[in-house]
Amino acid sequence: MKKIKSLVNAVCIAVTLAASASASASASASASASETFPVLKGYWFGQQAPGLTPELFAPDTVSVNGRYEFGLTFSPNLDEMYFTALDVIEGVDTRPKILYSKIEDGRWTEPKTVNFTNGKMSYELVPYASLKENRVYFTARSPHEKGSGIWYVSRENGELTKAKRFDSPINNGKLSDLNQGKSGDLVFTNMSERQMYYAKNENGQYLEAKPMDIDFGIHGFISPSEDYLLVNSRTRSGKNRRDSDLFVYFKEQDGSWSDPINLGDTINTTYSETVARVSPDGKYLFFARYNEPDSVSNIYWVSTDVIAKLKKDYFNK
Repeated sequence: MKKIKSLVNAVCIAVTLAASASASASASASASASETFPVLKGYWFGQQAPGLTPELFAPDTVSVNGRYEFGLTFSPNLDEMYFTALDVIEGVDTRPKILYSKIEDGRWTEPKTVNFTNGKMSYELVPYASLKENRVYFTARSPHEKGSGIWYVSRENGELTKAKRFDSPINNGKLSDLNQGKSGDLVFTNMSERQMYYAKNENGQYLEAKPMDIDFGIHGFISPSEDYLLVNSRTRSGKNRRDSDLFVYFKEQDGSWSDPINLGDTINTTYSETVARVSPDGKYLFFARYNEPDSVSNIYWVSTDVIAKLKKDYFNK
């Protein structure tokens, strides 16, 4: 009997030691991963704010060489960040994904893939943290189109809820880039039609979506104050060029939109610039520039003073 007890005690000690070693190894690996990611504190993912010249946003942490990034959004209180990424792997058909980071214990976490729909949809992209609702909207697609369109997750007590498809009659077709300004009216692109739409918010209900009365442009984004609309479209600078530029439409006093105005060659280059986004406080413009080899994109940002100057010039002409 004493031998049996001794054997049992030895096994228990061995299991305890093994569990302790495993936990220690796991903690060590976690600490090691944490140590390799830089300490980033403050607004804007800990980045130094740009001026009137676009700068690469968060090199090596968000804007990573050899990977597409676009469609970045911050939560209204600026403590969460979401963006789209697409890995480039030779011989592999990769899909877009949404990456997420938040401020935790005073520092930004390393961006991780969120997989909002838990594999129900084939891929997810172009997130938008709503100014009016405690939601993050995004586009989700599947090969059979069933369920494709606009989805959302809610932010509750610092956590993200299970993803739901946006339940609205307007969520019909190959929709993308949903966003909204201070009124809560929705703006989005129908990619099948390559047409921008808006839907008015009336007491929390969205009315029938109508085409936006603009000359051209897709992947549109309305400013938080709703005084301008940003789009991308093929450049008008030269017949032999096939790159895309960013354009702005200003809202007139009667509610109509101005003619499109090119954002200028400080922002628009001979590379493509697409998927413009404005920070919740209206201070910064984020966009994708496809200037890596093989036209891979990174995220750039610039002060929206460049737009304010264009607006002043337009209304004072």
